[in-house]
Amino acid sequence: MDRTFVAGLPKAELHLHIEGSLEPELAFELAARNGVDLPYADVAALRRAFSFRDLQSFLDVYYTCMTVLRTAEDFHDLAEAYLARARADGVVRAEVFFDPQEHTSRGIPLADVVTGLSRAGEESAETGGPHLALIACAVRHRGPEEAVEMVHSLEPHREQLTGFGMDSTEVGLPPRLFAAAFEAARGLGLRCVAHAGEEGPPEYVWEAIDVLGVERIDHGARAIEDAALVRRLAADGTPLTMCPVSNVRLRVVPELAAHPLPRLLDAGVRVTVNSDDPAYFGGYVADNYLALAEACGLSEADLAGLAQSSLDACFTGAGGPHHR
Repeated sequence: MDRTFVAGLPKAELHLHIEGSLEPELAFELAARNGVDLPYADVAALRRAFSFRDLQSFLDVYYTCMTVLRTAEDFHDLAEAYLARARADGVVRAEVFFDPQEHTSRGIPLADVVTGLSRAGEESAETGGPHLALIACAVRHRGPEEAVEMVHSLEPHREQLTGFGMDSTEVGLPPRLFAAAFEAARGLGLRCVAHAGEEGPPEYVWEAIDVLGVERIDHGARAIEDAALVRRLAADGTPLTMCPVSNVRLRVVPELAAHPLPRLLDAGVRVTVNSDDPAYFGGYVADNYLALAEACGLSEADLAGLAQSSLDACFTGAGGPHHR
């Protein structure tokens, strides 16, 4: 498969943690800027730490590196670097997650986070790059009550936000626990999404849809285990924002050839391809398209269909149109 063809497909990226685009080189640059000591000798040592057993082993490194993000300028530089890579991959709209709690808990004002990210998005759009839309995510392991508090903290920044989601550790934290937070987010007029069915069972996907009322499922790989759920997703047209390379790196699937994406496509489910935390998993969005095509035998027509699905599944409105 030709990379030029893949990069030439206009597409949206709908499952990208902006903190997960922090490349080791930028992490050390920001650490030096802010006087932060990372527990890694150098870039090479940090990259060696990217050998993950599961989701939690990844999150341990992820949250450690996040400590270098201190100022609005840091968040601007982070988003600017990601948007440049996304533009090269043919992304015209990026609806990206960020974790307010992981920053405010370190004493970083939420206004600095949102201002820095938003400014990079405005600059990108002004220069013909991807339009940026922000989705504030509740961090599951901090619990339902803190999730509600976080939603309330978003109100002053409502005009700069498009959506509300939920991420982090999935096992043992069913979506239903967070119903109040999602109700509050809808009260602010935010579009709702949630991580479900990555490490958690298919039941979590059902709950995300029926209890939380989400419009998209982030990941959803384990939905394939429940035939009734697959039929429901197909009938409702609920998009899955899937991340193939991430699923291999975190051992959700043993190898890319075993990924459920082609089977879900065949069953009529709306599927999109995304990069999740590309700095840690070694693949931005075009890399995911290419790897999937090679491992699963997808054609150029298949990839064009996936790119179109990503545009169809994005939230238009705040953050600009989903095409140029």
